[in-house]
Parts: sequence; structure tokens; C-alpha cells
Amino acid sequence: PDLNGYEKYGLGNVKYNISSIHITAVEFPSASISLIPGTGIKLVIGNASLTIDMNWNIRTWMFKDTGRSTVYISKVFVTAIFSTPLDNTGHTSISLASCRTTSGDIDIKLNGKS
Repeated sequence: PDLNGYEKYGLGNVKYNISSIHITAVEFPSASISLIPGTGIKLVIGNASLTIDMNWNIRTWMFKDTGRSTVYISKVFVTAIFSTPLDNTGHTSISLASCRTTSGDIDIKLNGKS
């Protein structure tokens, strides 16, 4: 979905809109899945990265600008634990029990008229 809103800075408001958000690349160079007896499944993703492209526009009382942006997020680490209990019909269900995510670097390139 698009993101839009406004932020108050100094003497005025800045209205923004971010649209056409697309994930264009995802890399998982290190990923593992292991079983945790009596609990479920552990998923570990290390040093992942993703690239996101989007359109943006901003407007203030003094100027407005539009453009494209590319965001590159790298050094992403995820550890997730999924519980896998049996439901009351005897079938295995799956739910997220815990999740921890960190990211190391974010590089943002803005291309606009100004």
C-alpha cells in the first residue's frame, strides 16, 4: 500500500506520499532451518539483503518535488521460532512464537527534480 501523511518541521508541515512500492530483489546467502524438540521449527537467516523501488513526492508551503527512490537494506539477520502443536483434530498447526530481526545498513538514493 501507499504511504502518506505529514510531519511538522519548524515553521510548517511537510506532506509526503510514497507510492508504487516494489521489492525488486531479495537475497538470502545464509539460511537454515532446524527442529526444536517439543517446540517446533527454528529459522535463521543471516546477512540477507533487499532492494525496494518507489515513487515519492513531498510538498511544503515553499516548494514541492517528486521523484523515484531506491532503498537497499543489507546485513539483515532474522531468527524466528515457529510452534507446531497439534490442533484438536490431530492436525499440525503452525504459528509464530517469536521473531527477532536486525538490519545493519540502509542506503537510500533519491532522484528528483530538485
